Amino acid sequence: MSITRIKGFADMFSPESTLFTRMENCARETFYACGFEELRTPILEFSNLFRRSIGEETDVVQKEMYTFPDSKGRSMTLRPEATAGVMRAFIEAGLANQKPVTRLFTTGPMFRHERPQKGRMRQFHQINCECLGSHSPLADADLICMLMRFLGRLGLKKLELQINSLGCPECRKNFKAALVAYLRGLSVTDLCADCTRRLETNPLRVLDCKQPGCRELTDKAPHLIDFLCGDCRAHFDMVLGLLSSQDIEYVLNHRLVRGLDYYCRTTFEVVSGDIGSQSAVAGGGRYDGLVKSLGGPDVPGVGFACGMERLALLLPEVSENRPDFFLVSMDDACRGAGFGLVQKLRAAGLTGEMNFVTGGFKGLMRQAGKSGARYCLILGPDELARGEVTAKNLDSSEQKALSFASVTEHIKQGL
Repeated sequence: MSITRIKGFADMFSPESTLFTRMENCARETFYACGFEELRTPILEFSNLFRRSIGEETDVVQKEMYTFPDSKGRSMTLRPEATAGVMRAFIEAGLANQKPVTRLFTTGPMFRHERPQKGRMRQFHQINCECLGSHSPLADADLICMLMRFLGRLGLKKLELQINSLGCPECRKNFKAALVAYLRGLSVTDLCADCTRRLETNPLRVLDCKQPGCRELTDKAPHLIDFLCGDCRAHFDMVLGLLSSQDIEYVLNHRLVRGLDYYCRTTFEVVSGDIGSQSAVAGGGRYDGLVKSLGGPDVPGVGFACGMERLALLLPEVSENRPDFFLVSMDDACRGAGFGLVQKLRAAGLTGEMNFVTGGFKGLMRQAGKSGARYCLILGPDELARGEVTAKNLDSSEQKALSFASVTEHIKQGL
């Protein structure tokens, strides 16, 4: 019986792996320029970290986490998202005492046991940014500007920034009362089973339901933005003003909510209409109470996450990097000399390979062609005796006899 990969987990070969590397490199370049530092956290954490940070009532915690006991009976979970681990590391390292504002980003795999679909796998990859230590709306706007710059540098254009404000706990208290009163005025049988449960446990999440019937019923529900206190309204207006000053267009989305108390004020998503119903490619917002809820100091924060599989669906295919050369060596003596030449060419910054076993000349030339190399370097007994190689341009078919010493310069001039 053959061993196969697990459903919802993917092997990633080139050019897809090249695409992911491109996204990661673009993220690093963009984020470093804005003062962010890279953090790498474990993929395995104690389960209680996610229960406290994501929330016991969420679908992620109740249905989707990969959780199991270790040999000592302690509950362990493969990380379903990155922010909780970043907060745990921030607290454990005492970073709040080292500087006023800490800017961190991380990339890597996350794990959720949900139904695989286009752009969504059980092992998926995220790029996350967290800015910790500032209550200022400048931090919110700066983070959003950085996100939009990153997406723009990837070449994405047809995106929509959706934004809302969750206010503070007092704002949400008043809004929640109005929302529950509105929902109880509906027939409970009109809501889906999940929303019927959420009405009792987490009513704000009813607004986030994707079921058409629930969305139609909540079209006329109260808007949280109408319940903002003066400070929260001023914060939100400044964020919007800063975005407008940078010519960043946005759409107010009154359905953008978060179900946990430590989320507050600015919340946002970047969506695309090109990848079906699961349209969000990035999302984030302010979570001023999260660090404290995990046992750390009362430090405000704002952050976002990008789903790399979703982004990959929107990016054009990348052409694989062509090697500079492929060296064809005809026998053992030629391979010994060719091996040294290959190492010299690589040391000079060129890329390429050589054949390791003997074969017919036509077969070896086909191998060189399939490699995609720009130049084929042919080293047979006659060339070896003269201290030369034949360099053939595989695009133009032009070829020239060259000394070992002049090969590097010839290839570089032809690239």
